Amino acid sequence: MNDEPLNVTSELDEELWDSFVAGSPQASAYQLYAWRRVIENSFGHASHYLAAVGPAGEVQGVLPLFHIRSAIFGNFLVSLPFVNYGGLLCRSEGAQAVLLQEAERLRRSLGASYVELRHLGHAVPGLPTSSRKVTMLLPLAGSEEEQWARLDPKVRNQVRKAQKSGLRWTMGGAELLDEFYRVFARNMRDLGTPVYPSGFFLQVASCLAEGASVVLVEGAGATVAAGIATCSRDTMEMPWASSLSEYRPLCPNNLLYWETIKLAISRGLTTFDFGRSTIGEGTYRFKKQWGAQPVQLYWQYLMDEGEPLPELNPGNPKFRLAIKLWQRLPVAVTRLIGPPIVRNIP
Repeated sequence: MNDEPLNVTSELDEELWDSFVAGSPQASAYQLYAWRRVIENSFGHASHYLAAVGPAGEVQGVLPLFHIRSAIFGNFLVSLPFVNYGGLLCRSEGAQAVLLQEAERLRRSLGASYVELRHLGHAVPGLPTSSRKVTMLLPLAGSEEEQWARLDPKVRNQVRKAQKSGLRWTMGGAELLDEFYRVFARNMRDLGTPVYPSGFFLQVASCLAEGASVVLVEGAGATVAAGIATCSRDTMEMPWASSLSEYRPLCPNNLLYWETIKLAISRGLTTFDFGRSTIGEGTYRFKKQWGAQPVQLYWQYLMDEGEPLPELNPGNPKFRLAIKLWQRLPVAVTRLIGPPIVRNIP
């Protein structure tokens, strides 16, 4: 371990930041600097991109943070909001220690209740931790044929049903975002969840450039399922995917995922990330039938001793009435009033 003193800076050059992330095996795509622009441009939250730097200027660790302040939902810092991963990325225990120390200092100076660190597969010892979520990772075969043979027979039948029903998959860029958003906004309303602004997905498409694709399933003269797939290193992820409930008997979700998995295989990728789920719930069972395996997510906190863990999630009983009311609103209304609400629910 490097015993030289480390300084924490919030002014690290973007190129140096991304070079450190690219050279770190445990890094996620969300720790790249582009996500600073995505979230700042979409939601307007102040960011604090902290880096631990040695005497010779070598980067030893980074911690991207966003400050969210709301009269309803509270005052807190998150790494990273609106996505599954983030948190500390360090090459030494010393870097981890000084970044945590600076994050706690920042929390107190901003009057924030807590700092939330979204870690994948590893946890910082001693921090208050929520382990209620996992991400579902599917190892990819070397060929489409081999992947097909690995699928559960039920999944293969559902893909065939979608194909025989005349559904078709297509892929593109920002020109398909309106169709994606129409399906996504409707599905979020049905779930009782405020929808992200359409500008958020435009920022994803523009700031990530070739790293993001819009995928659609079309049939019966309409887009019936849609998703956004992102690529990083050897992994393709579909963090946002939705379908229209009246078409679900035709299995459009199965076609959406199968064709996108085929795309990942054609690019030589080795992992497909289905995104986060709660063990035992419907989305978890859907992802598991594809052969995806759970990897633990550790959402960890810097907070005052004795305080309960935050529960800004739909499973919190105090949000049940709001969810039921939201499900009754016209989609057009939710598209108007949803974005100002959801910007403070990370």
